[in-house]
Amino acid sequence: MSPESLPKKKKLPWLKLAVLAVVLLGGAALLLRGANPKELVDQGMGLIRAAGPVVFFAAMAVLPAAGAPLMAFTLSAGEAFGAQLTMPGVIVAALAMIAVNLALTYWLARYALRPLLRNLVNRYGYKVPSITKQNALSVALVVRLTPGPPFFLQGYLLGLAEVPFKLYMLVSWLCVLPWAVGAIIMGRGILNGNFKVAATGMGVLVVAVVLVQFVRKKYAKRAD
Repeated sequence: MSPESLPKKKKLPWLKLAVLAVVLLGGAALLLRGANPKELVDQGMGLIRAAGPVVFFAAMAVLPAAGAPLMAFTLSAGEAFGAQLTMPGVIVAALAMIAVNLALTYWLARYALRPLLRNLVNRYGYKVPSITKQNALSVALVVRLTPGPPFFLQGYLLGLAEVPFKLYMLVSWLCVLPWAVGAIIMGRGILNGNFKVAATGMGVLVVAVVLVQFVRKKYAKRAD
């Protein structure tokens, strides 16, 4: 299974595009009316802090399995709760909730919603990989590291393919770890105007990109 074989055909997610368009138009309208972008960010962070870390991280554990972008949580977590939990605390909590989300996604795909999710995967033109003992690690790495399929859809593909759970968890968690840590640090820097911190997070993401390209090329042929 080469990386190029993952997306056979991909229909545009019109609903998500429509929601994005509404959000962008709403933001543009607020800016044209003289709204201060910093005040809007502060208000958003205030709402997240008011909900509290328990609600925020519980949502982070559940909502990405339904298609919510994980990046929305990682970019805002540091600024929202860094002062309350410390940055190491935020990173530990985020990585723990990502692990919970990975387990939930696997359970939904392999057991609870298997027929429904198989239809969803087919609808978007993705092929469930064929797994053997020999190629399980390579396929898991290629699926997780190939650009294209969203984070939650990658988990559904691996769950439907019945990749062994321990292998699925280890590979998935390690693959998302540098992206999550980099996004948390970068988000904290961007949202509070500390460009040194933002640059540190960006550096972590750049290193992650380099490592992803190296590992994906190494294992792509083994997964065929």
